[in-house]
Amino acid sequence: MRGIRGISQLSRRLYAAQAAHKVDVAAAVEPVKFLPQEVQVTKLPSGLVIASLENYSPASRIGVLVRAGSRYETIDNLGVSHLLRLAASLTTKGASAFKICRGVEAVGGSLSVSSSRETMAYTVDCLRDHIDTVMEYLINVTTAPEFRPWEVSDLTARVKLDKELAKQTPQIGVIEILHAAAYKNALSNSLYCPDYMLGQITTEQMHTFVQNNFTSARMALVGLGEDLIWCGSCELRHQSGGGLVHAVVASEGASATSAEATAFSILQHVLGAGPHVKRGSNTTSKLSQAISKVTAQPFDASAFNANYTDSGLFGVYTICQANAAKDVIKAAIVQVNDIAQGNLAAADLSRAKNQLTAEYLMSIESSEGLMEAIGSQVLAEGAYHSPEAVTQKISAVSSADVVNVAKKFMSGKKTMASSGHLVNTPFVDEV
Repeated sequence: MRGIRGISQLSRRLYAAQAAHKVDVAAAVEPVKFLPQEVQVTKLPSGLVIASLENYSPASRIGVLVRAGSRYETIDNLGVSHLLRLAASLTTKGASAFKICRGVEAVGGSLSVSSSRETMAYTVDCLRDHIDTVMEYLINVTTAPEFRPWEVSDLTARVKLDKELAKQTPQIGVIEILHAAAYKNALSNSLYCPDYMLGQITTEQMHTFVQNNFTSARMALVGLGEDLIWCGSCELRHQSGGGLVHAVVASEGASATSAEATAFSILQHVLGAGPHVKRGSNTTSKLSQAISKVTAQPFDASAFNANYTDSGLFGVYTICQANAAKDVIKAAIVQVNDIAQGNLAAADLSRAKNQLTAEYLMSIESSEGLMEAIGSQVLAEGAYHSPEAVTQKISAVSSADVVNVAKKFMSGKKTMASSGHLVNTPFVDEV
């Protein structure tokens, strides 16, 4: 881990642009103008990718992204990434759990950890003047965990609480079983520890997972101021009480770096990616327009789009009353098929492009969103694409491109996940 341990100079690098523009404010006749900076990307000999952006903010954010999500778990250590998420504040070889907590809070900072099926992201936020202090803790957490048995044992209750909270969110449950149905391994692994593994993951397994995955070549450091087997034709149904049905019908979409990824994102916004007005009804959504013709009951419908390094999922997500499930799901699929037949109005394409562009630009307005965008790009490709390049790519997508990805969805092998009172919910071969 010498590569990441040698990054103590990063804070100086982040200060460099600021120092270059220091002026005597009292003597200045005109307001100080800070020149816009480009994202600087460097790949060290160790394989570690470093990306930094001077944003002239008094606060700084540093993140370490690691290709160590749940897809890298094996049958013997399922749930280990969930445990690692919760173990970030435990004792390391360089600092006790108390010292980490007190040290970060003493400078008004914060340390957080999040994970997806592909990556784990360790993030610290603080004022610029304290960046060296929190960087020390970030390096300790990511490179020198100790995993003391009694501390790890205490995490079991927190793991159970995490799982219970997830179960109370139907959307999480449906997306989880969708991945289990769509993939035979790798991406089918849950973000949460299986019940039968609670309390069974050992400190040795945690150390082994870290040693195998937390290497410089699998990391990206961002500073701001398997083999995959597509299964298809699978279905998982979770029968439960209540009057609502959550259902997702999906097929293989596009990987994050493929040429089709942007077209799928635009198709998602043509169909509807959720309300754009608080408590709004998303009336511009083609899915909403189509479904409202077959039922007068309340419903929610949106397109689902997930992109990974080597695969993706695209489909339609519906929530409705149990007795309307069949009509709602079929109407959603018919609407995608309508676009696949070439029925895509220029106004709908333009609207979708505008929505996607605005969504992307607003997502990188915050330091959290910008860091995630930079980190995911440099980790996957070793390079960063500027906002101008991304928006130009969106603008360049043609109507034919969107129609073609709609055809890919319609012709692809379907996977379905549903949860709720499924008495009137069709099976995947019926939609």
